[in-house]
Amino acid sequence: MPLLFSETVLGPLKLQNRLVMCPLTRSRAIDNIPNALMAQYYAQRASVGLIITEGTSPSPNGLGYPRIPGIFSPAQVAGWKPITDAVHAKGAKMFLQLMHCGRIVHPLNMPAGARVLAPSAVAAAGEMYTDAEGLKPHPVPQVMTEADIKATVAEYAQTAKNAVAAGFDGIELHSANGYLLEQFIRPNSNQRTDRYGGSIENRARFVLEVAEATIAAIGKDRVGIRLSPFGVFNDMPLYAAMEADYTYLAQQLNARGLVYIHLVDHSPQGAPPVPASMKATFRKEFKRSLILSGGYDAARAESDLAAGKCDLIAVGRPILANPDLVTRWKTGAAVNAPDAGMFYTPGPKGYVDYPTLKR
Repeated sequence: MPLLFSETVLGPLKLQNRLVMCPLTRSRAIDNIPNALMAQYYAQRASVGLIITEGTSPSPNGLGYPRIPGIFSPAQVAGWKPITDAVHAKGAKMFLQLMHCGRIVHPLNMPAGARVLAPSAVAAAGEMYTDAEGLKPHPVPQVMTEADIKATVAEYAQTAKNAVAAGFDGIELHSANGYLLEQFIRPNSNQRTDRYGGSIENRARFVLEVAEATIAAIGKDRVGIRLSPFGVFNDMPLYAAMEADYTYLAQQLNARGLVYIHLVDHSPQGAPPVPASMKATFRKEFKRSLILSGGYDAARAESDLAAGKCDLIAVGRPILANPDLVTRWKTGAAVNAPDAGMFYTPGPKGYVDYPTLKR
């Protein structure tokens, strides 16, 4: 059997194969509460080894996009429980991705009383879609005080506990794609002069505090992290020290013992590629599981696994459009093309209605 479809382990968890469903924002959580339609969607795709959910906010302040789920209220925790039950019944394990959008928000997408927070008062280039008024410019965020930082770390820790209560096997910290954790890492969005800004040791402090707090809350075997070195999404430009900075992160995350690092390469969508040297550095410095994602097909996935470049392979659009991707890749069957026009629309169309192979 090819490595891709063979059983493996992730920390203490036994996985039915080495294929991972990427976190994919789908904007179906009406009122930010997970629902039965989402349970159907995830259960359809539970033939993979591990499902990582769409970005899910640990705070009202983190709800950047319309109709994304949260995990901070009792109703949200209750909404996720049937989803984890449905996925586990099909054999997959499931991690909840905690995504605080930081400055990538608009107040029209946030509940009353929520605040637009970021490391510095620097608005991101570009616009945010709102259901109420369409596209709107990103606002200038409020600078997080040390009290705000402490409170946000506590939100991550509490919502990690909430995730376990909802039946998840663990959580993934979204420290990629220009959201709050990465906003602290990157020097363009972090212009602080206190102990959270300046050197990489300071810019990485918040991310590492969140990692430590969630590990203290639920254990290191239940905490992974997603990183996007050389990613430029959401106004995160390249800079000279990037490889050195992310090497430091790899070393520090290894010291804290997280169960995995999920390294994403956005070059298939037009971003600069993550250099092979950067991927090799993570493989060398981080001793637990490494997940790679970015434009994989079955052949390339098998090749990278066989070469020892990673332990698991994550895919996004292929599994979005092919609930039975494992079967299709095993048999060499043709795959469905994703309908990009339906990625973020409410309702079942383009979400749970992709055809599966006739049996």
